[in-house]
Amino acid sequence: MAMSTDARPIALWVIPVADLGGVARHVLDVFNVGMKDYRLVLFCPEGLLAERVRAMGGAVIAADFGPDFGYVKSLRSLDATIRALKPAIVHSHLAYADFIAAAVVMRYPRVSLVSTEHGIAGDDEIYHSNTVKAGVRATLHHARLRRNDALIAVSESTKNEMRKKWKVSNDIHVIPNGVDRVDFEPLVRTESLRVLSLSRLAPEKRIDQLILAFKQLHDERPDATLTIAGTGPEKDNLQRLVDREGLASFVEFPGFVDADMAMKEHEVLVQLSSWENCSYTLLDAVNNGLGVVATPVGGNPEILDKKFLAGADDPQRISDLISGQAIHLEKRPRLALSWPSKASMTAKIEEVYSVVL
Repeated sequence: MAMSTDARPIALWVIPVADLGGVARHVLDVFNVGMKDYRLVLFCPEGLLAERVRAMGGAVIAADFGPDFGYVKSLRSLDATIRALKPAIVHSHLAYADFIAAAVVMRYPRVSLVSTEHGIAGDDEIYHSNTVKAGVRATLHHARLRRNDALIAVSESTKNEMRKKWKVSNDIHVIPNGVDRVDFEPLVRTESLRVLSLSRLAPEKRIDQLILAFKQLHDERPDATLTIAGTGPEKDNLQRLVDREGLASFVEFPGFVDADMAMKEHEVLVQLSSWENCSYTLLDAVNNGLGVVATPVGGNPEILDKKFLAGADDPQRISDLISGQAIHLEKRPRLALSWPSKASMTAKIEEVYSVVL
């Protein structure tokens, strides 16, 4: 990284992944907006995220850090960076970075440690193979949080789960993922009804339930089609279910797609996840004027009114909600006026920094 004449205190964002998943979206939005009183520096493994931040002119330190490099090498990489860079803030994201940052920053009492929680579920089995592992992880989180100077949650639901599972007693600042409102006039298609799923093809996304609900919808609306975008371990199982239900001609699996383009080509997005904290997919769908159906879990009710929520095991309600929003634009959700923009989200994070320094 080139030397900088920027005299502002440094906020070092510690990210243990190199790809462009949900947390990367958050990182890119904040780095694109920038901060007034702090200089942002990204610390992460080399990859697409680092490349994107560099392309927008952001400061990046790419290092041997993350699960692919192991704890020892990751600890050494972060320690060397903190020692050389002397940041005022270390801001960790995702559990791997949270644990390592807490361990390393113990050596630097003048460095303030902040972490943002993006993904904690009410049901331990969603992210952990058994309750014993979940309990051990919760104990470790409770221990590492003693070093944190500030905690951020992306939804009230996330905050509540942190308190319940990790026994957090200190303040938790709720800062939802920000989105900038767009002027988008949704198209009403009279010749077809196109339904969209945008998620990883994993059990917790309950796409099998969507397929069964789509079967009910298709029986009533033969013009309906379903696009199941994304990749993941459930692809073959889902394809077999589609074939068994006689839907092969009406359901496609395109793999990875451009989310913005996909939303412009569909009328209704359905997301039946077992848990969500603050879903960018839901936010983008609402912001782009789509009809939306989601499960009443996690942070979803903070984005959507209850009239857009349905249990994954209620195919008739899911089908009815899709049909009702397909043509009648006034029945589609709208983003709350109070929902933060990318700039206001970033400003709120900066306010948290000012409290701990």
